[in-house]
Amino acid sequence: MSEGGNTMGLDAPQHLEVDALLDDPKTRIVVCCGAGGVGKTTTAAALGVRAAERGRKVVVLTIDPARRLAQSMGIDSLDNTPRRVEGVDGDGGELHAMMLDMKRTFDEIVEAHADRERARAILANPFYQSLSAGFAGTQEYMAMEKLGQLRAKDDWDLIVVDTPPSRSALDFLDAPKRLGSFLDGKFIRVLMAPAKVGGRAGMKFLNVGMSMMTGTLSKLMGASLLKDVQTFVAAMDTMFGGFRTRADATFRLLQAPGTAFLVVAAPEPDALREAAYFVERLAAEKMPLAGLVLNRVHGSDARQLSAERALAAAENLEEGGIVDQESGKAGLRDAAGDGSPAVDDVECAEDAKDAEETDGPGDADAITAGLLRLHAERMQVIAREQRTRDRFTSLHPEVAVAEVAALPGDVHDLAGLRAIGERLAAEVPAGA
Repeated sequence: MSEGGNTMGLDAPQHLEVDALLDDPKTRIVVCCGAGGVGKTTTAAALGVRAAERGRKVVVLTIDPARRLAQSMGIDSLDNTPRRVEGVDGDGGELHAMMLDMKRTFDEIVEAHADRERARAILANPFYQSLSAGFAGTQEYMAMEKLGQLRAKDDWDLIVVDTPPSRSALDFLDAPKRLGSFLDGKFIRVLMAPAKVGGRAGMKFLNVGMSMMTGTLSKLMGASLLKDVQTFVAAMDTMFGGFRTRADATFRLLQAPGTAFLVVAAPEPDALREAAYFVERLAAEKMPLAGLVLNRVHGSDARQLSAERALAAAENLEEGGIVDQESGKAGLRDAAGDGSPAVDDVECAEDAKDAEETDGPGDADAITAGLLRLHAERMQVIAREQRTRDRFTSLHPEVAVAEVAALPGDVHDLAGLRAIGERLAAEVPAGA
């Protein structure tokens, strides 16, 4: 296969039918996941807009702190409460959007599962405040808690989730389990033991246990560590089991029919390696994978002109030659063979004369050569992206793929989200 020629792989991947997925009333949750910076938030928003305008009542849950989603939907700001998006015209459909407030979601759990006095004590506790605002895995855990809350209310036909940006694809699946295990594990039981044992024996037990954990806890709480942790554990005693229970329930929800995972990637080696890792992990966890969304794919309406031919033509123009229009090869032509000019030579000479009168001598050739070189670079990018995609699909031929043609600019409004939705549904092919 040539560097800039026909870049279609030998075995094209199966096509991901995005509209069929969104239109299916059995699809209740779509989770967009993948590496950071590949367009998860934009993909989630575009899916929400398209589904709503096809008649479904949709809520998009984003964890993107940059607030781009709110801006693109014409909303001043998003918070922990779903807000109606105006300007989405559908056949009975609606679009709502919200941005996860990690701490507020944790507070809501406390308020829902503790009496007023105990809830007040927990919310004011410094250890709780540190835990709810920045403990490792809290954001991912609370995203799943919020998903569980939204699904339990049953106010929406479809929930689209934009997963948190993570260095590792494993964080999203592992963090809820980690935090649930922490709040319902040996660590907490050790802290709870002194209150249950009581007396000097209890304090002696506490001192032994704390001597092993003070270093770690001090990073969170500082000098008032012991008192704050004791107060927190005493207040939260009746709630610990619920965290593990809800984490397990949400994990089962992600495995259930009606949930669809979309792995989002860019046509770049690192992003597709991460996507392949995520695909394998989802399969291992028995999570329902709908397919891969390959974002920002480049294309061209002039694929028949290879990179090699474009570069050869550019070099010929720069050297003062004339491009053979029929063969694609560079060279000066003498149709009669006796020195008399051919008809095409006369036409090219007239075109050159016109160009000289308009742009000055050599300007037209220089501009044309520059455009040919730009085209060659584009064809090389297309070929490189195709090879990268083919490596992924050869390893995972079972994964359906939707290629999203790159837009000329950033998405900043509903029109842009609609354009992405059209590309997701393959109404606009790559390169258009």
